[in-house]
Parts: sequence; C-alpha cells; structure tokens
Amino acid sequence: MSANGGTKAIIAALSANLAIAVAKFVAAFFTSSSSMLAEGIHSVADSGNQLLLLIGGKRAQRVGDKSHPFGYGRERYFYAFVVAVVLFTIGAAFSLYEGVTKIITPHPLDSPAWAFGVLIFAIIAEGFSFRTAIKESNLVRGKQSWVSFIRRSKSPELPVIVLEDLGALLGLVFALFGVTMAVVTGNGVWDGIGTLMIGVLLAIIAVILAIETKSLLLGEGATPEVEDQIRKALEDAPEVARVIHMKTMHLGPEELLVAAKIAVDHDDTAAQVARGIDEAEQRIRAAVPIARVIYLEPDLDRATTK
Repeated sequence: MSANGGTKAIIAALSANLAIAVAKFVAAFFTSSSSMLAEGIHSVADSGNQLLLLIGGKRAQRVGDKSHPFGYGRERYFYAFVVAVVLFTIGAAFSLYEGVTKIITPHPLDSPAWAFGVLIFAIIAEGFSFRTAIKESNLVRGKQSWVSFIRRSKSPELPVIVLEDLGALLGLVFALFGVTMAVVTGNGVWDGIGTLMIGVLLAIIAVILAIETKSLLLGEGATPEVEDQIRKALEDAPEVARVIHMKTMHLGPEELLVAAKIAVDHDDTAAQVARGIDEAEQRIRAAVPIARVIYLEPDLDRATTK
C-alpha cells in the first residue's frame, strides 16, 4: 500500500518547505532579489500543496454512504488536481510577473551573501526531502521508469511530491544562477531572468500534474497487468468458461471496481452458477486485493453455442 509511504514523503516535504520558505523570505527582504521572493512563494505554494494532499488523504478514508455508495477514495485525486491547477498555477503566474517586472526595472542586489547562504541551505534541505520521496516511490515503482511511474501511478501523492521536490531543486538552481549572474555582472536583469525560469518551470509541472490527475479524477481502469491477473483468476474458476468482456475502474488508489460478463455452461444449474461466481470473486480478491467491488454477470457463451 503506497498511502503510508506517500504520507511520510508529504510530511518530510512539508517540514522542509516551511523552514525553507521562512529563510527565503528573510533573504528576499535583505537582498531585494525577485528570484528569492519567487522561491519564497514557491515554497509557500509547495507547503500548501502538501497540506491539501494530507487533507485529501484523510477525507478519502470516510466510509461510503447513501450519497456516495462507493466511498470517498477519489478525494485524493480531487485534492491532487487542486494542487496542480490552483497552487502551482498561482506560483507560476507570480514568478512570471515578478520576473518581467525585474527585467523591465532592474536594480542591483543588496547583501547577496544572504541569498547565497539561504540557497545553499535550501538545496541541502530539499535534497533530503527529495531523497525521501525517491526512496518511498521506489518501494512501489518496481521496474517502471520514472516517466511510466508518474503516468501510470494510481496513488497521486508520491508522483506529486516527486515532481514538487524536483521542481524545487531545479528552481533553487535557477535562483542561484540568477543571483550569481546578477552579482558577477552587476546587472539586476539576470535576477529577473532567473525568476522567469522558475515561473516557466512551475507552469510545466502544473500542466503535467493537471493532465495526470485529471485522468485519475475521471476514472482510470486497472493497468493491463492487473486486468490480466483478474481475467486469469476468473477463468481459473471451474464454472467459468471464459470472460466475455470486462471493465475496471479505480474508485481510489487502493480500491478497484470490477465488472465482467462471464460465460457459463448452458447445462449448469442456478446453484452451480452462484457457487462459481462466489468462487470467482474469491479468486479475484486473492489475486488482486484492491478489487473491493466486484459485479459478475453470467451469460451463455454464444460464440460456441451457435
């Protein structure tokens, strides 16, 4: 189950970002650096993201009721989508605005030592957070590539945190680049360029997360590997001749709905069919524990009875 690992990664990222945000705002105050201000907003946005993910995880644990008979598992997808669309977009828009403003009206940095000190501290802290996210993701990623993991993961928290932390580290590198060039050249335009780079980075991450979480929110089916396991479990039942067709949908990261029409022998009695369906359900749950809701419809195999 990836929820526990996701929570651990979220808490690690939240702790790092709260400390880093304070340090960045202090540095921005003393240096008048737009890159540092953009990075401070970036860290605040990241902290808000992580709080939303924790809220979504908690609300998703509610038991189903009459208005939501399949439960609230998709709350995790909704809050991940909010993270992508709202907070990342706001962070990107602010950074782009600050970058353009600084390029139009540049001014030299004050006390750049503050910026360098905070950026080095932030890179170290974000590095530890990123390491935790990578470690927890590797426990569930298996042999998938990172691109495949982000695209195919049914648990939104870990991909979001991995992309957040990667974006944070790259953003810090961009800020360090902008501040360094501004100090070396004495031209504040470089600080604005670094800020623009941060804004573009946040916009790219927002688009990626929005696309992936929207797909989950709309209702994704099981992976081909999981569907093969379900099909095999069904067809291993003696009373099931074959699976005529099957559909699956994630009700949440750890809850799968399975609906299938199965072919049974035309000579089977109702009791035999019922027993076969019960056995098939047990086989599915043994093979795929997250298959919580199962609907099986028996039918004659008309392809072989014609």
